[in-house]
Amino acid sequence: MSDAPRDFHKPVRRSPDSFDRNYAADDPAEVSRVAHATASALLARVREAPHDDVVDRLVQFTDAHGIATIAELWSHSPARSLPGALWRLYLLQLMIHDDAATAAVLYERGRTRLASADPVIAGAPAPAGPDELVALIDEILRGVFAGDFALALERAASFSRVVAAGSTDLADDYDATEPGRASQFTTRALRLDTYAGDLATAAGLWRREALV
Repeated sequence: MSDAPRDFHKPVRRSPDSFDRNYAADDPAEVSRVAHATASALLARVREAPHDDVVDRLVQFTDAHGIATIAELWSHSPARSLPGALWRLYLLQLMIHDDAATAAVLYERGRTRLASADPVIAGAPAPAGPDELVALIDEILRGVFAGDFALALERAASFSRVVAAGSTDLADDYDATEPGRASQFTTRALRLDTYAGDLATAAGLWRREALV
């Protein structure tokens, strides 16, 4: 056995919080835990004392800060969970605020062709222009933080169904002449229809105190 001294490598010094950062960034379980914890804490705190200025800031959050911060917290959460529902509500708000004119066209097309109570449940005036739809989605989001949360989710679900119907109808118009544009509206319709189902299910879970 050799008595030669071993050539030990010096340890690499790293910031003491590097493990925490990497763990939180890469571990799906930790990402999920943070998403659920932040959604629950935010909702509970604001709904316990829904001050107007706090609610206003939350409703206007994406206008002031964009969607990236919310996406980092909630975008990978299960669709039918509390953070997943909040993420979808903010996406609907972003869709309208970014292009209220198109949203109004789609909503009106859907409203006139959808044989259901969804336009009534959504609560937009008839007809609804861009300004009315911006006010509607902000009112729905306000209900999340200072009102009947399940009702807010149901209104958002109905709104999604109406716009999905309008997107399908408009896709049919473009199908023969602009198939690429038709495909875009068909994709939007499918996504919104999925959101409608997710939000309606989330509303039922909330009423049973099972939305987490």
